[in-house]
Amino acid sequence: MATNMMADDKTALDPSDPYLREKQTFPTLTDEQIERASQFGVIEDLAKGTVLFERGDRTVDFFILLKGNIEIYEHRQHGINVFTVHGFHQFTGELDLFNNRQILVGGRMGEDGTVVRVNRPAFKKLMVSEPDIGEIIMRAFILRRVALISHKQGSVTLLMNKQSADTIRIQRFLRRNGYPLEVLDCAKDDCTDILEKYEIQQDQLPAVIIHLGERVVLNPNNYELAACLGLMEELEYETPYDVAIVGAGPAGLSAAVYAASEGLSTILLEHEAPGGQAGTSSKIENYLGFPTGISGQALSGRAQVQAQKFGATIALPYSVKNIKQNDKQLYEIGLCNQQNIKAKSVVVATGATYRTLDIEDNRKFDNAGVYYAATAMEAGLCKQDEIIVVGGGNSAGQAAIFLSGHASHVHMLIRGKGLCATMSDYLISRINSSSKITLYTHTEIIELKGDKHLEAVTWRNNQTNETETHDIRHVFLMIGAVPNTDWLGNCVELDDKGFVCTGMGLLENKQWEQERNPMMLESSSPGVFAAGDVRSGSIKRVASGVGEGSMSISQVHQYLSELNNPVN
Repeated sequence: MATNMMADDKTALDPSDPYLREKQTFPTLTDEQIERASQFGVIEDLAKGTVLFERGDRTVDFFILLKGNIEIYEHRQHGINVFTVHGFHQFTGELDLFNNRQILVGGRMGEDGTVVRVNRPAFKKLMVSEPDIGEIIMRAFILRRVALISHKQGSVTLLMNKQSADTIRIQRFLRRNGYPLEVLDCAKDDCTDILEKYEIQQDQLPAVIIHLGERVVLNPNNYELAACLGLMEELEYETPYDVAIVGAGPAGLSAAVYAASEGLSTILLEHEAPGGQAGTSSKIENYLGFPTGISGQALSGRAQVQAQKFGATIALPYSVKNIKQNDKQLYEIGLCNQQNIKAKSVVVATGATYRTLDIEDNRKFDNAGVYYAATAMEAGLCKQDEIIVVGGGNSAGQAAIFLSGHASHVHMLIRGKGLCATMSDYLISRINSSSKITLYTHTEIIELKGDKHLEAVTWRNNQTNETETHDIRHVFLMIGAVPNTDWLGNCVELDDKGFVCTGMGLLENKQWEQERNPMMLESSSPGVFAAGDVRSGSIKRVASGVGEGSMSISQVHQYLSELNNPVN
């Protein structure tokens, strides 16, 4: 049975702590399961102290213990900290065994013993060929990553001296990508020794200390940070993928799961983190199969693991710059690293981004008082403060209800006369019944004031022209969306609002030049499909995005069949 060294860790008292769910987090396989699993690996006798894997390694092996024990450890300032010991018939690993990113912890033999060593290709076969064992492993891996995050094990350290746009950006990037993070606020905590040790000045913060100072990066952008942490996958630039999916919202993740599970070589490109707008939702309650609701981050995290389990490459944070078709009927997608990947087909699932306010300096306070997401991280920034939520759709309603549990009061501003036409009834009922939410109709923000952080907001009633100014430091904007289609250039036809035109509408508008009719989700360029919010005429719902993502892959199969078997 695995043991965990957490006696002094207060988070161990949390009943939701995965370390308290020992039978699921550290399951013991039966003799019969061990016999089946052993066929995928080789049996080795190893001496005490043998290092099986170390933090920073990629593509490590999977180990099942037959005799002895295996210690899982991290490096701390005081030395090596062993926080888990695997025992008889237990196994190593967590979510990074489903990808080729750098792993977070080390493992070594705690005493002389015998293991089954399963290399990465064989591990993937094990997961598919033995579904009952695969289910046990999958559940354990998910719980172990949650435990690493909650206990800040295998973490990096973010040094900050105050909340700033860059501090919030770094925290959001790491948390949304499920990376363990320890935050030290030098304005509150004594960071003198750390600052002196790494020769960091206060005005250089925020800084990220990576693995005990083997590298310190000052205010890194997301791409630089991902490179330092080994979050980036190694991409294939010469051999074309069967399908390249751009955007990892619900539509893109769904497309990746179905494409990879059906044997297509699949790459999913995302510039920040899986989930898209849905990933920033605190709770989705009307998604089929989750009667008690699920957070957008949890839903997208599960979908990401599902796609990786089937072999999809999830490449982040890669922003896509352009796309073109070459003379070999392949699509070349230009990335932010100046490289191009090639694909036989493309699914455009880049979604849309929330609009900002139509006022002067409308981006001045982004992440410094103005936010476009309402997750636990943003909620922690505005605890017991008055806040404003702008918007009348479901995302705004979900944000207002969630944030009302943290803020002292929520002022909800909409330009129209009510919510009935734009919001689900269950959300309207909760808003109307909450004493902590006040709805202002016919109201819009006309000015934001502050120096480096938002300090005051002025709004106006567009019926009476009366204005009010309030000392409010947090505004959440969810006011409609702009499609992320600039990178497409002239590759596909767009409608007058910039969304991708698909299907039979292309024929009606004489935007299709092929002999056959376009498929339902196919754009004006054969083999380029659009799914989810980015598609013209789409329904802006998580469920419809997931449906279109899966549907796009059936049409990709049809296109690839035509490509491989052209009609003379």
